[in-house]
Amino acid sequence: MTAPPGQFLAGKRIIVAGAGFAGLAFVLALDQLWQSSTLDRPEVLLYEENGRDESIQNDPYTLCINGASRDDGLVAIQQLGLLDAIREHSTLNGGDIRVWSDNWKWLSSINPTAYGNLPAATMRITRQNLKRILVEKVEHTRTIIRWGSACTSAEHLPSGKIRVSLSEDVGSSNSSTLECDLLVAADGANSRIRACFRPNDMTTHYAGATQVGGISHFPESLPRPIDQDFSLQMSSGEGVCCIYHPFDSKTIDWALSTRGPEREAKTNLSVEEFKELKQEALQTASMFQEPFKSVVEATIPSTAFIRPAKEKPAFQHDYRLNGVMFIGDANHILSPFEFLGANLALKDGWDLAEQICSNISLDTAAACYDRLSIPRFQHVFNFSHERINFGHCTGSKWMFYKYGMAAQRALKKVH
Repeated sequence: MTAPPGQFLAGKRIIVAGAGFAGLAFVLALDQLWQSSTLDRPEVLLYEENGRDESIQNDPYTLCINGASRDDGLVAIQQLGLLDAIREHSTLNGGDIRVWSDNWKWLSSINPTAYGNLPAATMRITRQNLKRILVEKVEHTRTIIRWGSACTSAEHLPSGKIRVSLSEDVGSSNSSTLECDLLVAADGANSRIRACFRPNDMTTHYAGATQVGGISHFPESLPRPIDQDFSLQMSSGEGVCCIYHPFDSKTIDWALSTRGPEREAKTNLSVEEFKELKQEALQTASMFQEPFKSVVEATIPSTAFIRPAKEKPAFQHDYRLNGVMFIGDANHILSPFEFLGANLALKDGWDLAEQICSNISLDTAAACYDRLSIPRFQHVFNFSHERINFGHCTGSKWMFYKYGMAAQRALKKVH
């Protein structure tokens, strides 16, 4: 007789390291999908290094949760039954990406359409609101959340279980160990769990370009034409580009990018460093007409950054990871040229839970999960490289793209 799906974890213990978007989506999906009335539910323990309030409020950025394909984050939100809650705290957007010249001539655009019955191709929501909605939903499940506690390391035991070392009340000397049957690593780009089981896979790779930028605030309203859609402004063959990501009617994130040697990542700039960053941006993009200068001058000092484009490809789970699964940034890292980390994390969480609940062994569930998650990431990973090459094109490549975009504009006028 075939064992029912999910039986391999019935009554067992699952530890989830990290209460980011991937970890929260996983525990919510598992709670929702575990439908069996004959199998004991697994015990689920979620460990998060930050305290509850700190975890929710530690990021000022606004996210675009996309819904143009079945692999996008809004599909996971819909599957989790949270679409109405998210919509209440978000703004709908067509998801358009507009490409502009240095003098703000429209060059091209991408105009996605909403997938299925989703209300829009994109919803904009603050990270704080999205995290709060997910956390509050988890708090109404049987998941046990340990705030201010971290999974610091893990090891396989001869019994087949995983022993996890825990730092309780982070910052204190309190520590303990706990055994589990499944460890889900959702502890981010610098995953401690990955360091234990894949120590040679901790290095991120430089994608060849570095961004400087920050978040700018305009007391009245954002200047046109960057007041609504995601925008990419390109120089005329000098290899300079700027990405604009409006948060709301008064706030926008900007990132000016050039190719070159890798620079040191930096935030929390001093007064003098902030002044130098603005001067660098204005000199580097001197060909960019207004409102570029106004955006730079309106930058909130505490948000300024220097950010090299770092990335790490996704990896496949194999027998050496028996009982350990990696999702979100713990598995793969996107460069900042593609703002889809949260989208991938949400889908990773849902897909792993779904495969666990629909397969008869963890090996089978892991293989099915990899068949979904790795191609999804690879598609976005490849596109981020295309965007880097496109945004920094020079010489004959710039001319190729220039005439290609002109042809696209002509076709749009015809249709």
